[in-house]
Amino acid sequence: MNNRKPVISMLAAAILAAACASTPVTTPTLDQARADFVSANNNPSVATYAPMEFKQASDALDQANQAAARRESLNDIDRLAYVAKQKIATAQEVAKAKAAEADIANASRERDQVRLEARTAEADRAKREAEAAQAQAQAAQAQAAQAQAQANAAQQQNAALAQRAAQLEALLVDLQAVKTERGYVVTIGDVLFATDKASLTPNGMSTLRKLADIMAQNPNRTVLVEGFTDSTGSSTYNQELSQRRANAVASALGQLGVPRDRIAMRAYGEAFPVAPNDSAGNRQLNRRVEIVLSNEGAQIPPRTAGR
Repeated sequence: MNNRKPVISMLAAAILAAACASTPVTTPTLDQARADFVSANNNPSVATYAPMEFKQASDALDQANQAAARRESLNDIDRLAYVAKQKIATAQEVAKAKAAEADIANASRERDQVRLEARTAEADRAKREAEAAQAQAQAAQAQAAQAQAQANAAQQQNAALAQRAAQLEALLVDLQAVKTERGYVVTIGDVLFATDKASLTPNGMSTLRKLADIMAQNPNRTVLVEGFTDSTGSSTYNQELSQRRANAVASALGQLGVPRDRIAMRAYGEAFPVAPNDSAGNRQLNRRVEIVLSNEGAQIPPRTAGR
């Protein structure tokens, strides 16, 4: 390590001397030798394990640098640079080999220490194994108890789910809900509203209470309220009436305890008729509000031309 500064100074002086000439003389081999020398000089293993070889490499590079400073022939400079390059490589290889030997020696000492520690720990390990076996037995008992508790809980949950499904099915049947790809569709017909108005009749509110009960028991479901009219009157009026009726249903559901973030609303006016508007009975069928109850944990798909 103490030889590094003089070596670097010598290399810098040689390079400076070459640079001071009118036309610097160098070769790719000399440039590479200089780079290899700097790399070796920066490697602590070289100074530690190959100081003599590195000194020889330094002397060889000094000869090449001096030849370059004297502007000798490129062949001579190249030859000397090649010799220096080889000596630098030798120093690096010697350092690498001796460092590996030192690592092996250190590993041997560490291995002996590990063996000693292993013998010392053998008794402790036996004790820990006995304690671990006892702990495993206790854990197995605890796991068995937990598994039984989970089985009981799962049985109770399945029973509750089955009961909830049966209640849902009964309510949907009572509401005359129709199962579709979008979900269950409950229709609030024209007779459940005041004539040509958006206010719900008592029977209409009774229907919504049943639907609110379903929503309370099924928190992973949402509803989409869709308003429709027949084609009688202007399209503007029909759109407004379908909007007001859809609003009335959505507001009633909110008042019955259904969170508003679970209620969406659309108004379609005279679009999407379910019957031709060619008779009073058919037109009454078209004056309706459809409430789409989503499938469990799913979003309600948008309405298509067919439905």
